[in-house]
Order: sequence, then C-alpha cells, then structure tokens
Amino acid sequence: MTRDSINVQYPSVETTQSVGSVVVTKTAISASNGAVISKAFANKNNTLFICVDNTANAAANITFKAGDAYPNAMLGDLSSSVGSGKTVVFQIQDISRFENKDGSLNIDFAVGFTGYIYAVAKPTTLNS
Repeated sequence: MTRDSINVQYPSVETTQSVGSVVVTKTAISASNGAVISKAFANKNNTLFICVDNTANAAANITFKAGDAYPNAMLGDLSSSVGSGKTVVFQIQDISRFENKDGSLNIDFAVGFTGYIYAVAKPTTLNS
C-alpha cells in the first residue's frame, strides 16, 4: 500500500521565546491509502500532536499501526474512534509501540473515513 505522506509541522517562536505558532496545512485523508508520518518522533519528547478531523456523517476508527522496532510493538495496533464532525488530537505516549525503524508512524483509517490530518510538534532546535 502506498501511504499518503504527512510531515510534522513545527511552530515558529516569537522574539521573546514565549509563544510558538504555526498555520497548519491539512492533508485530506484517503482511507484506502492510510497515512505515514515521516520523522514522527524527531522532535522534543512527547510534543507530537496528531490532529484528525472527521468530516464523515458517522463516527469512524483510525488505527495506529504497531511499529517494526522492539520492544513495545508486540502490543500490536491500537484503534480509536473519531466522532462524526469531530476533531480529535492524539498524543503518542508509548513511542516504542508505534515507531518504525525509519522513525515513521503509520496510521490506517476505516473504510469510508473522510476528513483531514495534520501533525504538529516542538522542534529540537533552539530559536525556531
């Protein structure tokens, strides 16, 4: 399966280094393709937020796919429901469960799922 590629978007911090902001670019979800977030964990620890907008007329599941790296991938995939017309923000707590060896994260969507996805995280660089 060729997955749709999602890039993590990083906020720019204003001059006093007090607030960061980013105007997000959303990617339309193709349920048949699924998505891959490249370099999903190349950011400050626990700052990755994956936002999913469900524009369908019914609740539908998304599935975070188990990674191909050890150790917690053995816990398997994890599905979660996104309500109709809702936006849900996910924060990965157990990176080792979902991270692939190339640093990516794969997400599948239920048949008929429509909407948008985007990812935001705090960069590891200073003064971004």
